[in-house]
Amino acid sequence: MKKHLLILGSGFSGMWAAISAARLAALQNSDELGITVLSPAPELRVRPRFYEENVSGLVAPLTDLFAELNIGYLEGGAEHIDTKTKTVSWRDKHGKTTVTDYDRLVLATGSQAKRPPVAGLAEFAFDIDQLESAQVLEKHLDALSMQPSTPARNTVVVCGGGFTGIELATELPARLRARFGKNTETKVIVVERGAVAGGRYSDALREVITDASEALGVEWRLNTEIEAIDADGVTLKSGERISSSTVIWTAGVQAHPLTQQIDAERDGQARLRVNETLQVPGIPEVYATGDTAHARTDDVGNTALMTCQHAIQLGKFAGHNAAASLLNVEPYPYRQVNYVTCLDLGGWGAVYTEGWDQQVKSVRQEAKKIKIAITNELIYPPVADREIAFAAADPLAKFV
Repeated sequence: MKKHLLILGSGFSGMWAAISAARLAALQNSDELGITVLSPAPELRVRPRFYEENVSGLVAPLTDLFAELNIGYLEGGAEHIDTKTKTVSWRDKHGKTTVTDYDRLVLATGSQAKRPPVAGLAEFAFDIDQLESAQVLEKHLDALSMQPSTPARNTVVVCGGGFTGIELATELPARLRARFGKNTETKVIVVERGAVAGGRYSDALREVITDASEALGVEWRLNTEIEAIDADGVTLKSGERISSSTVIWTAGVQAHPLTQQIDAERDGQARLRVNETLQVPGIPEVYATGDTAHARTDDVGNTALMTCQHAIQLGKFAGHNAAASLLNVEPYPYRQVNYVTCLDLGGWGAVYTEGWDQQVKSVRQEAKKIKIAITNELIYPPVADREIAFAAADPLAKFV
């Protein structure tokens, strides 16, 4: 009887876990391993690009790729994990519930925006966390162009000055001009609780973010947080009131709630702490990867971030190691020593850094070319060709 490897999620980590597992089975010339991916749709949603326009097109189908690699697929959402019986209960789009068993489980369900108890957040704020919510924002901006020009219509407040908030805020001036006309005075305001713009980053990177913000007219409200959101704008804890028809929440993410069903240690972002082969300690049949995993990247104390850069490699190692444990092959310890940052800065350009100390290597249009190469090509699924897909899925192959 075949051993069953079940992968929850078809995002960056889940997709690559499946391809990597299929690669190892092929290398071992084994037909003893069945690989199944369970996710709401057979597609990769290119989430790092959801700050862009035309978000509905930022989806890559996976059906042909999975068929080429003999990867099974179940369309639905996982609801309950039972690690004692090694089963997953899931619901399909028609509401039917099915229980599927596994010999190894890879949890690759990703992350979602944190939603703290801020008054009016649920009712009045937009986000670009998921494809559907990013589409809602895009339709809202389209509808604003049909309304009279007012300071509130022409002002967007971005709540949170992290990676997503910065990319969205610096892209918004062009998005607003395209709708309201180049002569309309618009405002984009980032609300950040830190003392400086880009406070999580190196001095050199912060300087670039500040320069780009000033050039684009993006304003920052520092050392404050959102007190309340309503239909007409936001009130800050500093006491300032900003009139706005568009308030967008980008302040933090946390691992998918399914991690709460695993009886194991989690970090402050609800990610499962894993060992060097990405197994959950005490539950060797379960591997966590991507945004559900708190994993060491090297021997000097760095840990994987909630980025597609880390999710892709984590997926390759998790899929390989889960399959290896069923095929009696030695696993690979997860290592990802190299780290780069490529931050889109809208019409100003972009900035590219290397190393955990974020040394700035390229800016403006030179960095923009790198950004486009990464987000429009490098992170997309491979073509439905076994040789090409398996070569890309090798955990030890150079990635960045």
